[in-house]
Amino acid sequence: MKIIFYCQHVLGVGHLFRSLEICKALTGHEVLLIIGGPHFETNIPKHVRVLQLPELQMDTGFKGLFSSHSQISLDQIKEQRQKNLFALFEKEKPDLFLVELYPFGRKAFRFELDPLLAAIRNQKPSPCGVVCSVRDILVEKEDQQKHEGRAVDTLNRFFDAVLVHSDSKLIKFEETFFRHAELRIPLFYTGYIAKKPPLNARQQIRSRLEIKDKDLMIVASAGGGSVGKPLLESVIRAFQKFSGDSSATLFVYTGPYIVEQDFAHLKSLASQRIRVEKFSSDFLAYLAAADLSISMGGYNTSMNILACGVPALVWPFGLNHEQRLRAHRLAERGALKILNDENLQPDRLAEILAQTLSEPHPGKLDIDLDGAAKTARWLEDWVAERHRYQ
Repeated sequence: MKIIFYCQHVLGVGHLFRSLEICKALTGHEVLLIIGGPHFETNIPKHVRVLQLPELQMDTGFKGLFSSHSQISLDQIKEQRQKNLFALFEKEKPDLFLVELYPFGRKAFRFELDPLLAAIRNQKPSPCGVVCSVRDILVEKEDQQKHEGRAVDTLNRFFDAVLVHSDSKLIKFEETFFRHAELRIPLFYTGYIAKKPPLNARQQIRSRLEIKDKDLMIVASAGGGSVGKPLLESVIRAFQKFSGDSSATLFVYTGPYIVEQDFAHLKSLASQRIRVEKFSSDFLAYLAAADLSISMGGYNTSMNILACGVPALVWPFGLNHEQRLRAHRLAERGALKILNDENLQPDRLAEILAQTLSEPHPGKLDIDLDGAAKTARWLEDWVAERHRYQ
C-alpha cells in the first residue's frame, strides 16, 4: 500500500522520531513522509521518501508560528505549503493518509490540513483512508471544552480511526481527552513506540570507549534541546562534585535545537571525563551502556529508558502536565525517580546521584513497547479490509 504520513515538529524532534519508528515498521510498503519543521539530519529508511514543506516553527511560548526563512513572509509560506500538499495528493493517490497528532494538537496547522481533509472526504484530489496517530497524553489547553469539541468534530467528519501509542494499563487516553465517548470512529491502543537498543550495546560501547564494566557511566540528555539547559548545567556541576577522583564518565547530549550560546556555555564545562555533544546516532546504545540516565521526561526519552532498563532521574518539563503525569506513573512502578526544581541545586543533585546509584533497580517492566509493529499491522489489516468492501 501507499501511505502519506504527515508529521509537523515545531520545537523538538520527539514527534519526528516517533513517526520515523512507525515508518520503519511499515517496511514493504511505499511511505512518503511529509515534514515541515526545522531541517534535521537523521537516517531515513530506504522505503521512505521525504517531502520537506517550507519550514515553519513555533515560538517557545507556543503563541504562534514563524517562518524559518527571514526573506519569505508567513503568509507566503502558508500558501506554498497548501499548494505543495494538494499537488502531492493529486500525483501520488495514496491508499492511506496518516496524520500525526492533529486534531488533538497542532491547531496552528488547520490552514493546510482542514482544506485537504475536506477534499479527501469529497474524493478530491484522491479518495483514501485517514487515520490519526497520537501519543499517550495530550497537553492541556486554555479552553479545554472548546478545544475538545473542535477535535471531536474534525475527527468525526474527516477521520476513520485513531491510533493511540500507549499501553492502557499505564495511561488511558481519556485521562487527558475527556470527550472521548463522543467519537464515532474506532480508537485503538497500539502500545508504546520504543526503539530497541542494539544487542550487546553495553559491552560494545564500553569496549569502544575503554570504560570498564565496574566504572560508572552516566548519560544526561535534553530531548530536542530547546529547553533543557538548566538541567544539563546542573548535572555537569553535580557530577563535578560527585565524581571526585573516580573514573566515572558523564556524556551530555544537548539536543540539536539548543541555542548556540547555551551549547557553547555547556561545552566550556566539558573535560576529559565530561563530554558534551548535541546529538549522537548511537544515543540509545550509550543509554543501554550507562549506569544512570538523567533527562527530561518526554515520550521518546521515557520509552528509551524503559527499552534500555537503565536507572533514571527525570526532570519533567514544567509548562504543561504531560511529562509530569507520565513520569509519576513510571515512578510509581519503580522505573525512574523524579527530580523537582529544588533538586537541581548541584550539592543536592550530587547526593541524589550517589543515592540512586547505590539502590537496586527493578529492571524492565511489563509495559507494551511494541507500538510501531502493532501500528503497522493494524494499518495493513485496516486498509486490506477497506479495499475488500470498495
